[in-house]
Amino acid sequence: MTFHPEERSQPATPATPYGTPDAPRIAVRGEAHLEVDPEIARIGITVSARGRDRRSALDDLTRRNAAVLDLVRSYGPAVERVETGALSITPELVRHGRGERIRTYHGAVRLTAELTDFTALGELTTRLADLDLTRVDGPWWELRPDSPARRQARQQAVREAVQRAREYAEALGTTLDALVEIADIGAEGPQPLPPAPGARMRSMAGYGGPAAPDEAPPLDLEPERQHVYAQLNARFTMKPPKL
Repeated sequence: MTFHPEERSQPATPATPYGTPDAPRIAVRGEAHLEVDPEIARIGITVSARGRDRRSALDDLTRRNAAVLDLVRSYGPAVERVETGALSITPELVRHGRGERIRTYHGAVRLTAELTDFTALGELTTRLADLDLTRVDGPWWELRPDSPARRQARQQAVREAVQRAREYAEALGTTLDALVEIADIGAEGPQPLPPAPGARMRSMAGYGGPAAPDEAPPLDLEPERQHVYAQLNARFTMKPPKL
């Protein structure tokens, strides 16, 4: 077997983070933290049914699921998306006695609805919770993945990094010369992300006009402000200062 020296793998030489006397380098971090209004409200809906036999439980579950879907879809453009997550039909065995005797059947359907009209959210949530064997969880407030707020935070972090580097250079009586590198925090290695704020559900005075006599007044749900973070590392060269 012939060995060729040029085939020997060479370890990658990391770029030095230091400058030279002719091109001193400044390394800074740029950060931004914005608080903005949410763009989407998401609620979880669980529809349940119980019957002596599998067919009756499934029939009741189908009927209640259809009623929930009809109610959610009646809000039109206010509901951006509704999805079915899981369906389950579970037999419950008799606790005492021998054999596999089934006592009853439990059925459940889990759905998720996303709304963009928060004025309709309180009314829909209340009407859903007023249905038989229907559970509502949430809301969870979110931003879209392509939200302008995320772009704004990144741009603000860049401006903050440039301003911080410029202040260091001015303290030395010189100016920045060129941008060497800019990278997201974590782009060169895993870094912990800032914790996401917890979602809360608040019950207050009702939206809109008075409710019908047989209906519960709609909840007033106050949107939770969203925290948007952006962090980056930046390296610049500066003109040699006269020390």
